[in-house]
Amino acid sequence: MKGYTSDNIRNVALVGHGGSGKTTYLEAALLATGIINRLGKVEDGNTVSDWDKMEIKKGYSINTSIIPVEFNNTKINFVDTPGFFDFVGDVNAALRAVEAAAIVVDAAAGIEVGTEKAWTSCKQFNVPKFFLINKIEKENADTDKLIADLKSQFGSAVVTMDDKEALTEAIAETDEDLMEKYFSGEEFTDEEFNKGLSAGIGEGDIVPVITCSALEGTGIKESLQTFIDLVPKPTDHTPYAAKNDADEDIEVTCDANGSPAALIFKTVADQVLGKISFAKIISGTFKSGQEAYNVQSEKAEKLGTMFFLRGKNREDASEASAGDVVAFAKLQNTRTGDTLCDKNNIIKLPPIEFPQPTLYIAVEPKSKGDEEKVGTGLNRLMEEDPSFVLERNNETHQTLLGGQGEMQLNIIKSKLKDKFGVDVEAVPRKIAYRETIKGTSDVQGKHKKQSGGAGQYGDVWIKFAPSEEEFEFTESLFGGAIPKNYVPAVEKGLKESMEKGPLAGCKVVNIKADLHDGSYHDVDSNEMAFKIAASLAFKKGIQEANPCLLEPVMKVEITVPDEYMGDIMGDMNKRRGKILGSEPLTGGGQKVIAEAPQAELFDYAITVRSMTQARGIFTMVFERYEPVPAHLAEKIIAAHKSEEDK
Repeated sequence: MKGYTSDNIRNVALVGHGGSGKTTYLEAALLATGIINRLGKVEDGNTVSDWDKMEIKKGYSINTSIIPVEFNNTKINFVDTPGFFDFVGDVNAALRAVEAAAIVVDAAAGIEVGTEKAWTSCKQFNVPKFFLINKIEKENADTDKLIADLKSQFGSAVVTMDDKEALTEAIAETDEDLMEKYFSGEEFTDEEFNKGLSAGIGEGDIVPVITCSALEGTGIKESLQTFIDLVPKPTDHTPYAAKNDADEDIEVTCDANGSPAALIFKTVADQVLGKISFAKIISGTFKSGQEAYNVQSEKAEKLGTMFFLRGKNREDASEASAGDVVAFAKLQNTRTGDTLCDKNNIIKLPPIEFPQPTLYIAVEPKSKGDEEKVGTGLNRLMEEDPSFVLERNNETHQTLLGGQGEMQLNIIKSKLKDKFGVDVEAVPRKIAYRETIKGTSDVQGKHKKQSGGAGQYGDVWIKFAPSEEEFEFTESLFGGAIPKNYVPAVEKGLKESMEKGPLAGCKVVNIKADLHDGSYHDVDSNEMAFKIAASLAFKKGIQEANPCLLEPVMKVEITVPDEYMGDIMGDMNKRRGKILGSEPLTGGGQKVIAEAPQAELFDYAITVRSMTQARGIFTMVFERYEPVPAHLAEKIIAAHKSEEDK
């Protein structure tokens, strides 16, 4: 693959609903340009883009791949993204590496949920958009109706290149002078037309529609030429926001002669080469063998093996200039989202935004003793997919995987087995309950032990009461009932006892303890004795102060189209939730604000996706602890005692 200058490079992300034909379109483009001599099929597992063995096994894309297509002295770097919603992190990352996105639409299926989500993502990241209507050969395809539907749903910006009137009107709206000329009935010059068209596409005010049949090869070369003509060049990209070594805001332009800066937007663990880092060269030129500085890890990286990718196929590259997409092998201290630059001219690009996990599962190894292998494997996989998280809950002692949905988490478990030889299974999630008291008590804790030699003696009287603070300790001793040097031991004994409450062995919170009396022995008293005495008082005092169980309550914000409001609110009520309110959103839809116990929300991501046809999204954060209803508390306490009796 020959080297290309910035002006002869186009970077396009393929996004859209799963099954719309993104991968097949790339096969057709490679066939039309002579790179391959036969059309691969997803179902046969022989496409250039879906090369990972798990993708072949599953029959759909789960990884981003880079597919350069060379046509008319131009290289179009297509970034092929997964179509399923669980892999939205890959889509977000890909949109940081391109100057435009082609939203692929199945001509027969029409506008699908993935079409809507792709549009929203492109708008979020201000990426110019094209609609690429594929599968026009299908018997039930109605291209004219689909184009009309696209205009109806996404606005007048959607235009076909042969609709001169609509195109001219859209171009007129990009510039006041052009608007005035349009209304006066004057025709645009070719220069004005092309300039206005480019400006409109760049600003998102014009969204061209392209049609093709990847399966039959119809319109493929025409679509490639349209991308060459209309996709903004890397040098046309607005200056990139960045930070310098003083953490000051700077702007970086795409210039091959500028200071080197590259964004790592994807990491893949290759069985042969090890870690492969996909990079978009933002500025300057990177050469094989040179040293680059990682701003995030603050470590130097030797750029050894450097190559251009086409699926799994690699072509060694000696250098890559601004605007191009390249891959680096075996970078030791570099992760997705990191910036590589010149150590003497620090450029720190913004990190890639990944969505917060909406679904968590608890996992444990099927074989005992594999805990370390699980941790190592999952941390390696997080380098490939930073959109999932790994957490260890120290209270429940569970390992939690968090992601966008069941598909993503199942893929992670499969990769863990295939790549690292360790099998994990999902187990029921535990809840970090709390215990507290609703009443008061005044109890004695006395520890007395005499065994012939030095004994132990500690005697305390402590009043327990509810508190707004997590733990409040006071002492109101009178007359030297207990020497002051033993008071810290009493407090320490109480704090340690709070880690395990009397009801279900949960952490105790929101109590006040006042040490107000006691006694001591001149010889046998010591700090340990008073620490034990305090723990005895705690166990007795909490039991007598009307203890209760608390559960975590989450604040949930759900964004849904209007037609799903009733279902969402009804479902939330079934989950012991409270609807706090709702507000209309600009552009349609509603945001529902609610609170519900965490115990009722473990499967909420699955429910929302199913209930709204994947159109609903939500966020969830911890709000506070509240008492567990009595009938549920009894079950939780009984389960704990049963577990302890085993």
